[in-house]
Amino acid sequence: MGYYPVLLDLAGRRCVMVGGGLVAERRVDGLLAAGAHVIVISPRLTHALAGLVAEGRVEHEPRGYRDGDLAGADLAFVATDAGEVNEAVAREARERRIWINAADDPVRCTFILPALVRRGDLTVAVATGGASPALARAIREELEAYLTDDYATLASIAAEARREVRAAGKPVTADAWRRALGPEVRRLIVERGRDDAKHRLLEILGVES
Repeated sequence: MGYYPVLLDLAGRRCVMVGGGLVAERRVDGLLAAGAHVIVISPRLTHALAGLVAEGRVEHEPRGYRDGDLAGADLAFVATDAGEVNEAVAREARERRIWINAADDPVRCTFILPALVRRGDLTVAVATGGASPALARAIREELEAYLTDDYATLASIAAEARREVRAAGKPVTADAWRRALGPEVRRLIVERGRDDAKHRLLEILGVES
């Protein structure tokens, strides 16, 4: 099966998580980072999830799953140790035409979650189509070592430079962007700081800073 990679805007979207264990905790962290409205359905929660509920960041239904719990959901997730629960949630999701991710159960998924590396606004996703999550994690770990924290700053100043280039009405070639985002500017971020790096990036692009 092939998968179409996509990044979703989940700000304010209703996302239902069935399950309250460590896997659910990781999923919920990612959903909150995307601004989703998260509802967790589980009789038990990890300490971290209970803390999110206490802070009012997550809604909690302290019980097991019931048919109808996915009503109004934009996305659904299930991460329990009970196969019959996972199947029931997946069945309701199919009936309601809601996209669902079932942890470690690709047959019941209509979407899967890649391994992610985040550096500020920069997100790199690695997936194997569910064939080998371990390989995706291994590649992610390699990328984490390569994509150092200066890439977050680079992404930020590149976004600012893009706005300034547009405001100046100046055409910039793909080759100029490639040079501007290369090793020289990344080195300046580390050695001399953000402002000097941005100034040099704009110089390469031919825009006055």
